[in-house]
Amino acid sequence: MNYAESKAIDVFHIPVIDMGPALDGSPEGERQVADGFRRAATEVGFFYVKNHGVPWSLIEQARAAARAFFALPLDQKTEVRVNANHRGFLRVGEAKMADYAQPDLKESFVWGLEVPPGDPAMTPDNPFICPNNWPAFMPELKGAVYPYYEATLDCGQRLLNVFAVSMDLPRDTFTKHWRHPIARGALIYYPPQPPEMGREQFGVAPHTDYGCLTVLCQDDVGGLEVQTKAGEWVTAHPIEGTFVVNVGDLLTRWTNDSFASTPHRVVNKGGRERYSLVLAVDPDFETLVDPVVVCRDGEKPHYPPVRCGDYVRERFDTAFAYRKS
Repeated sequence: MNYAESKAIDVFHIPVIDMGPALDGSPEGERQVADGFRRAATEVGFFYVKNHGVPWSLIEQARAAARAFFALPLDQKTEVRVNANHRGFLRVGEAKMADYAQPDLKESFVWGLEVPPGDPAMTPDNPFICPNNWPAFMPELKGAVYPYYEATLDCGQRLLNVFAVSMDLPRDTFTKHWRHPIARGALIYYPPQPPEMGREQFGVAPHTDYGCLTVLCQDDVGGLEVQTKAGEWVTAHPIEGTFVVNVGDLLTRWTNDSFASTPHRVVNKGGRERYSLVLAVDPDFETLVDPVVVCRDGEKPHYPPVRCGDYVRERFDTAFAYRKS
């Protein structure tokens, strides 16, 4: 038996866009970066960003915490098993990103925005603004990963602003409602995948992401594979100091299919443990995702309006085993 097939491509084929000019929010800098975004997203389908503004020290701190957490015994990690608000630990078999596939070969720990007790954003209608499920047995975890979440969330907001500029829209088109973004942070662990598991087993099965953007920080193990516009599966090599940026289904919908959500998967065939830091970037729950905002010259919207949180919650209900029990 063997792994699912993919094509190795040279690193220079992967678009790497310098975010530096856009960090100060100047119109000139954002326009320079926006032009690169538009070319990469429409011609290649995925891209990396460098000089993204997230300190390397926060990345290393979060990675070290991930290694320490996932090294703990399974029965200890399940003390913070994922709850109804999608906060906490998911063991192998509790996530299935493609309906036809086997459950993903990975473990995850998920958290979101920290808000004070009694914050008015905590309502029964909004499951994503809630207390996080931090482990009492590892009290240092929050302090190790939450600063990374905050810094990467700022980066995600800038990315969405640049995407708006790339479409000649007001820069805050996708970030007008950003008081309580429902962005989710995740630590993800992929054990080495033996070839005898076969071509149909994946660390994460082929899928597109649900929300607006995903910002991924890979380690040096590799295993991420992306489907190009031509339909080929290619290796998305780790490039130190960069983030991989994926357009998600919700931004595809919001832009009336101007930007396509990129299918991707993970096959950890390197013989080493793999760790990823992930941020799913979305605005506030109540944000109305209506493609009419991008329609010009009589263009008709391809999708009806939907609230951001309702859409993400519906997609969660199909992907995670705990939500079916």
